[in-house]
Amino acid sequence: MSFLWLTIQSALRVLRRNPLRAGLTMLGIVIGVGAVVGMVSLGQGATASVQREIASLGTNVLIIIPGATTTGGVRGGLGSVSTLTVDDARDIEKRIGDISLVTYASRSVLQVVHEHKNWNTIALGTTTAFPDLRNWPVADGNFFTQTDEDAAAKVVVLGKTVADNLFERGEDVIGAQIRVKNVPLRVIGILSSKGQSLSGQDQDDIVVLPFTTAERKVLGTKFLGTVGIIMVATQHRYSIPAAVEEIKELLRARHRIHPAEENDFTIRTMEDVAKTVAGASRTMMVMLLSIASISLVVGGIGIMNILLVSVTERTREIGIRMAVGAKRAHILLQFLVEAIILTAIGGVAGVIFGIAGARLLTRLIGWPTIISSQAVAVAFLFSLVVGIFFGLYPANKASQMNPIEALHYE
Repeated sequence: MSFLWLTIQSALRVLRRNPLRAGLTMLGIVIGVGAVVGMVSLGQGATASVQREIASLGTNVLIIIPGATTTGGVRGGLGSVSTLTVDDARDIEKRIGDISLVTYASRSVLQVVHEHKNWNTIALGTTTAFPDLRNWPVADGNFFTQTDEDAAAKVVVLGKTVADNLFERGEDVIGAQIRVKNVPLRVIGILSSKGQSLSGQDQDDIVVLPFTTAERKVLGTKFLGTVGIIMVATQHRYSIPAAVEEIKELLRARHRIHPAEENDFTIRTMEDVAKTVAGASRTMMVMLLSIASISLVVGGIGIMNILLVSVTERTREIGIRMAVGAKRAHILLQFLVEAIILTAIGGVAGVIFGIAGARLLTRLIGWPTIISSQAVAVAFLFSLVVGIFFGLYPANKASQMNPIEALHYE
């Protein structure tokens, strides 16, 4: 044990002789370990964010959007034609079993104005079931009622982002008036903060108004009763597959779609969305980790190169050690310990760099990150493995030297 400690002390003395060279040698390890820690933290943060959003929206929610259609031989993409209606939504609610909530909506990006301030946001016309189905309560004030919807009342509920950008801090928002397309609307509530969506969009950047108000007075529509989306919540999660099939049959019958023709609507579940996003995140993380691993390998090659130079520079020293009784195993261990110390110091610096980078991303850009102790441990241990692997060849070369030839080396 005392020999190993003396070997470590000797290796540290050698590294202190050329601190700049040692620092530059470790740089590849620092970048590689930091990239691994940062990428894993970012990937796990994104996964946790997806899981939180799925949980907030509900795993028992179905989303129906207008599908691809073919008109005159020209095929349009998803949502290119409004193929869903209010009557579709109401029929689903009446005729499909195990349904707890149904809502529908139309949306548009518009400018909202309050006094001298304005803000471009999403205007969503929907029904009173929207906050319950989306699990999105009102933080201040109230949501509009069925009476408001029946009367096409000029009322609106603001998302937190819109409220923050249209009103000064401390200003009374509830009861204030905003204008959308020159239509005055009275603010009756502010939604609780929802954060980013699966696609990274700010969900709080929204204003919500009764569907009838949006259709008849604000957003307008080419055909009354058309909607851009229908959302359905089932009683239980396990009811989703059966509900999807029943809704398909119902909508195909309502839209008079021939058996040989494709659906003019698309049904998605939140689990489908989650799997798609998780798969894309996983692919991106694997790609980034591969790049980070290459940095570690490059760093290892740099360590091997420097150690080979060091072996050449210290040839006489190696010969003297062998002449006074040092065994080949002692020489091999000496250079191997130097490689391990280089990668260990680089690994620690890389971990600090990766954690700091992840925190900086969260603070500056708002990307969710989760520091994983497992990722930190694996990245650090991998750096040590790199040090051992790439340090073994120079160490073995040093231990195989002929003492007599080494003493005569100039």
